[in-house]
Amino acid sequence: MHLSLDGAPAPQSSDDAKSAPLDVGDSNGVQVMHARTERGLDRLVNFSDATVAIAITLLILPLVDLAGDLEGARFDEFAAENFGAFIAFVVTFAVIGRFWVIHHRVFESVRDYSARLVWVNMLWLASIVFLPFAANAVSSMDTDNGSFDAVYIATMFVTTTAMLLIEIELLRHPELIDEDAAFDLGRTVAVLAVLVIAGVLAYLVPAVGMLWVLLLFAAPLVTHVLHRVSPALRPRPSSGDADG
Repeated sequence: MHLSLDGAPAPQSSDDAKSAPLDVGDSNGVQVMHARTERGLDRLVNFSDATVAIAITLLILPLVDLAGDLEGARFDEFAAENFGAFIAFVVTFAVIGRFWVIHHRVFESVRDYSARLVWVNMLWLASIVFLPFAANAVSSMDTDNGSFDAVYIATMFVTTTAMLLIEIELLRHPELIDEDAAFDLGRTVAVLAVLVIAGVLAYLVPAVGMLWVLLLFAAPLVTHVLHRVSPALRPRPSSGDADG
């Protein structure tokens, strides 16, 4: 702290503000890190984006390894022989891409972060990083073994659950998000419900494999039903806007 000539605290310079440590407050029992600059939040988002980028890039590595054994084979023959690997790549690329879009959309309205938000985001990232392994395992296993298909879908369930927890954390603490931010919990719960059904079917009917995730196209219908039967799951703003 700087003192003026009369002993009163002098105004803090912009340089001092930038170098000041984070204020750690308590909001409803949850530790909130109030960043003096946007650098802390930017690092969290950039770390998340980089992790997703690495995970989605790893999806191509099994196909790269298979390409080393071409030995003059035609592409159609290669694709037919490794059809499962191609399906795993395409489906999982779309899955991770979709998860990132949802994550990006949510964090577009985030302006601060709590310790709990950081750790739930880590859970989300851990499930994303695990998906390439699950996809490779599914494409390498016999179609009569549905256990890895179930693990693949269970990983998606963990990812979606982590996103639901992120949304709940942000709704409970409106100081972390923009005033006009709103989240559709019903849509996230609908995806979780569909994933449970898909996971059970993947284990019981392994011949379909990871294509059971296509049941997610039914999620909008389930979302509509949930919105009608449960007002709490309808799109709603943060508690700060609701109270106003």
